[in-house]
Amino acid sequence: MEEAGEPPSNNANSNVIDDETTRCSVTQQSMEADEADANGEADLENNSLHQPLLKRNRTLSASHLAMVGAKVSYIESLDYEINENDLFRQDWRSRSKIQVLQYVFLKWKLAFLVGLLTGLIATLINLAVENIAGYKLLLVSGYVEQKRYVMGLIILTGANFLLTLSATVLVVFFAPTAAGPGIPEIKAYLNGIDTPNMYGLPTLLVKIIGSIGAVSAGLDLGKEGPLVHIGTCIASLLGQGGTEKHRVKWRWYRYMNNDRDRRDLITCGSSAGVCAAFRSPVGGVLFALEEVATWWRSALLWRTFFSTAVVVVVLRAFIEYCSSGKCGLFGNGGLILFDVSNVTVSYHLMDIFPVALIGLIGGVLGSLYNYALHKVLRLYSLINERGKLAKILLSLTVSVFTSVCMYGLPFLVSCTKCDPSISNSVCSTTGRTGNYKRFNCPKGYYNDLASLLFSTNDDAVRNIFSTNTPGEFHPVSLLIYFVLYCILGLFTFGIAVPSGLFLPIILIGSAYGRLLGIAMGTYSKIDRGLYAVLGAASLMAGSMRMTVSLCVIFLELTNNLLLLPITMLVLLIAKSVGDCFNLSIYEIILELKGLPFLDANPEPWMRNITVGELADVKPPLVTLRGVEKVSRIVDVLKNTTHNGFPVIDDHTTIPTSDGIKARELHGLILRAHLVAVLKKKWFLEQPRKTEEWEVREKFTWVELAERDLDFEQVAITKQEMGMYVDLHPFTNKTPYTVIEDMSAAKAMVLFRQVALRHMLIVPKYQGDGIYPVIGILTRQDLRAHNIQTVFPQVARSKGREKQK
Repeated sequence: MEEAGEPPSNNANSNVIDDETTRCSVTQQSMEADEADANGEADLENNSLHQPLLKRNRTLSASHLAMVGAKVSYIESLDYEINENDLFRQDWRSRSKIQVLQYVFLKWKLAFLVGLLTGLIATLINLAVENIAGYKLLLVSGYVEQKRYVMGLIILTGANFLLTLSATVLVVFFAPTAAGPGIPEIKAYLNGIDTPNMYGLPTLLVKIIGSIGAVSAGLDLGKEGPLVHIGTCIASLLGQGGTEKHRVKWRWYRYMNNDRDRRDLITCGSSAGVCAAFRSPVGGVLFALEEVATWWRSALLWRTFFSTAVVVVVLRAFIEYCSSGKCGLFGNGGLILFDVSNVTVSYHLMDIFPVALIGLIGGVLGSLYNYALHKVLRLYSLINERGKLAKILLSLTVSVFTSVCMYGLPFLVSCTKCDPSISNSVCSTTGRTGNYKRFNCPKGYYNDLASLLFSTNDDAVRNIFSTNTPGEFHPVSLLIYFVLYCILGLFTFGIAVPSGLFLPIILIGSAYGRLLGIAMGTYSKIDRGLYAVLGAASLMAGSMRMTVSLCVIFLELTNNLLLLPITMLVLLIAKSVGDCFNLSIYEIILELKGLPFLDANPEPWMRNITVGELADVKPPLVTLRGVEKVSRIVDVLKNTTHNGFPVIDDHTTIPTSDGIKARELHGLILRAHLVAVLKKKWFLEQPRKTEEWEVREKFTWVELAERDLDFEQVAITKQEMGMYVDLHPFTNKTPYTVIEDMSAAKAMVLFRQVALRHMLIVPKYQGDGIYPVIGILTRQDLRAHNIQTVFPQVARSKGREKQK
């Protein structure tokens, strides 16, 4: 006997699956298809029209990992689509012009606060890193000058050990999601994936303190990625009106009560973070547009630019204040800024060849770096699975190895005599800053490798980018530096500390760029410092596959528009070459973490699959009536994990026909709204439709916007089980629907561009006896990887096409 609200038995193959995908059973038909395929009988091109093209497998989804090697709860999607039910419409109708202006003003005020707080925190991080790392290096330099080399090694290794330990312990025990850069998770969030615990207050605090400790420890990582994550954490806390864990909510939460507004604010936060890292306001906006944001509009462009403008003002104000020495060792340092506006950039037609060669090398090395990092992260995932102690030991091992290399390798190179044209106060310095570190050399000489290794990462960038210094660095020193930072970059990223990829890649790229400049010698008119800039840009493009935003960031860093043509050429070549080999580094990390990210472009073979065929291999469709029994709702919530249910009205009179009755698809209701109804116990003695005023007396739109409702906390009595609920006021009457003949590729594009969570499939033919909905598509169903898993015939066919 069929349950109320279920489709008739002849539509039993119509089904639904939500973000927490349930497992499918393998039918006898698909087993027979497996046997036929194993015997070489399966052929997609000669398949019978009456034989299903697709077949089932046991799972639709990949495993979901929040950290590499750490399993978490199932990943849900975000409700970016506005739920246009009766309460939402009444809420907007009831708002006065003043309230609408308050809503618009609030968005700008929050964008301002995001920029202000991000700029202040970035300044705090820079102040702390420059002072902690600076005093540490000054202390060690004193021991080296006194020729107490063992004591210098002990001090350096011990200080770095303690700083790394503090950062790792915070991450491992208090906020595991604070590890890494956070940019892949931001991409996933803006793509519609609700990554758990990524933007809470503990993550924010651990990210700030952990970044200070990890960067001050001299590890081969940067604070740029963490700053982007910090900006999004600030935006998330402001957008949701406080911290949900501690139930702290501010009054403006009434206005920012949907995922769409919070998504826009987090986009502003990501732009502000990039701007805080590079002092690049336009580059920050373009980074959000090109790299992290899936959905964009003109109003969002203005607000992100406003946030980055506020960041720049804050940073500039503090740099002016600290330039007079009021901030300890923090002067003009602490921010990657390479001003070459006073450098004459001249290049000729023949310089195109070395510039193109830099782009080619950057694309190849970038793809190799991504490949090697992918292998290292898979290895680290096995280590991380052994527990918290293994994570701590791994971080400390990397720290000790880094410290020994930083201290010991400069002793392997010979000292270089200072150029007579350079004053003694500039050359052969024992201080923290400067291009010419004396280290273990006599007065009047300097150690070029120590100038790079025995400095903070930001100072190392400025040193290796220095112009008009053709003989400053020896090729052997640059080669040692390049190889070392390739090794450190691979083995440092992935440990349990906040870490960014920008700075290690910049350092590696600048090393081989300067090497190529030395190799070109007199054949090129381009300064060797500019070769280092182009090398850094090429490796970033080859690894991260960014072009426009990266070009603007480097132009704002160098402050010289004359570099624009050759920078564009390098970036285009490096990205094109890198795309020939593998995915970008962020896409690789997304894949490793199992986040169900939807790519911008569907696979070509997805055009041969219809959404109706996708629905045919999913579990039975779960539907609800417009006026449903409480016991039925409780049973559905207990026995399914779906987050959306079609609402069907039986025996609805068709307006254009003479009294003909048919089933009507009233809309889609969310699981959270069902839980809210049960929690409020809004029950009816008899099955009937309610009036609008009855619902408004009991519910508000703000209450329905809450996401943290738990069905397990709802207690329903036996008497209440026999009562009814009118679901019409809570149902989204305008869900996105697609016809069953639409291709999976077209459906995926629509799903991604509109930022949907559920997409209803409706039959091609309408009429009496035909069920109005066939199934529901979610993010998991439209991922190419999952379709390949469910339909191995299609995957094998794709492989044969590649071989051809």
